[in-house]
Parts: sequence; C-alpha cells; structure tokens
Amino acid sequence: MARHFLEVDDLSPVELQRVMELAELKDPPPVLRGKGVALLFEKPSNRTRVSMEMAVVQLGGHPITIRPDEVGIDTREPAEDIARIFSSYGAAIGARVFDHGVLLRLAAAASVPVVNLLSDDAHPCQALADLLTVKQRFGSLAGRILAYVGDGNNVCRSLLAAAAVSDLTVRVATPPGYEPPGAGLAVTHDPAEAVDGADAVYTDVWASMGQEAEAARRRQDFAGFMVDDALMARAAPHAVFLHCLPAHRGEEVAASVVDGPQSVVWQQAANRLHAQRGLLLWLAEAGAGGR
Repeated sequence: MARHFLEVDDLSPVELQRVMELAELKDPPPVLRGKGVALLFEKPSNRTRVSMEMAVVQLGGHPITIRPDEVGIDTREPAEDIARIFSSYGAAIGARVFDHGVLLRLAAAASVPVVNLLSDDAHPCQALADLLTVKQRFGSLAGRILAYVGDGNNVCRSLLAAAAVSDLTVRVATPPGYEPPGAGLAVTHDPAEAVDGADAVYTDVWASMGQEAEAARRRQDFAGFMVDDALMARAAPHAVFLHCLPAHRGEEVAASVVDGPQSVVWQQAANRLHAQRGLLLWLAEAGAGGR
C-alpha cells in the first residue's frame, strides 16, 4: 500500500529524521525521471505551488498543476474518481484543499502517495520546512523550544504534531476560544509566558483563507498578540523569528521583527522546496521498500 503524508505524525521519529536528511542532499537522485506528479489546488498558492513544482523538477519529474475548475471535486467528479484517475497517470498526488476530509477520501482511493499541501486542519509540508529551519539554525532540534503566538490554526496543529515525533518542544499562546483542539494540551493565553526563553518565536496571520469575514473581529480578539520587539526581547538572546507567510506587518507581526536581524522567514520559505523534495525522496524510498 502507498504511504501517504496527510499530517507530520504520519511519519515515525526515525522516518522524520530520514526526511530531514534527504532534504539536505546537495545532489538528489532523479527518482521521478519520466514520471508525473499531479498537484491539485482548491486554494490559491504562492510558496506551495512553486516549491512543490520545483521539487518535482529537481527529482527529474514533471509537475502537473490542476485548477479546481478543471476537475470540480464532488461537483464534476467525486474525489475518489479523481484519485483513481490521477493514480493511473503519475507517481504521486499533492492536494491543497479546504476540507481535510477530501484528503482522507483521496488517500483512501489512491494507489500512489497523497501529500497534504494544506487543508483547513493541517499544513504538514510547512511544518517540515519549519523543523528543517530550526535544525539548520541550531544544529539539532533536541532541547529547543518554539513558541507559537496566534491562532490555533492548521499551522499550529501541524507544529504540535511535529513536536510529538521530534525533539522539539512547542508552546502555544492564543486568545481564549482560539485554542487548537487536543485533550490535555498545554496552552496559555499569555504570549509572554510562551515566549520566555524560547529559541524560536512563530506566528501566522490571524484570519486565514476563508475567514476574511471574521477579520475585523479577530483583530479585536488578538489585540496584544502581535509579535513585536518587546515580545521578542523575552525570548532567548539567540532566538529566531519564524512566519509561514504571507505576513501582515503591523498586525500579527511588527515590520521591525519580520524584516529584522532575528528573522529567518526567507530561509524558512526556501526550505519549503528542500523539505518537500526530501519528502518525495522518502516516499520513493518507502514505495521501493526502503526505510
């Protein structure tokens, strides 16, 4: 059966470590030579589309990006039929969707790996790039603390899933009512408490795609949750700032932080390509009976 990547904890700790190793290969083998990868997008994309297309190209393959109007998931054709058709044409399927349930259905019907390029529930490819960035900065994830300040959204959930299968500790600070789901999860409503002594400080937009109508209310609810210079000063002196982008300067992050000397957001964005290339390499290994 094909291995799918719908959330970070679909990987074991050993498998995650292998993906990180493969992500840093300088001369990756062309495991996708002569093969295509179908990339289905329900949501608009900048980093995800370009980085995934380039990852496929660097492995010798041909990326085929499909717009939502071209397939019409569950309007023109059911998700299961799309998965079966794409499986017969390519080596893998990537999908950026709203409803996480659509990914589950694609994976259940597909005979090739399905990769979650983002859903309303999870953003695991982003989390891989985040882990890679922290590892590159500090040499190891062991003992490192990442403070996430903001909405308990798909990015936050995938960071927590990543923490569960790595040596990274994730602290979350979010306003009441915006906590990520999870029984027994330790979440604070005080950004300073989460950031104190942290090695990395992370935030995301307060209103994600599909939540535009909530933007005004969310700006009120998230007052005091901007990552500014004063909040960064509470982190460890060597701390770095992370953001999955796009960033709203003056809202969830001060311009002086995202454009400042502690920011590694451009390295983090570049690592989307490397992390996803490593993931595709690992999926090829797994399919060939490797690690």
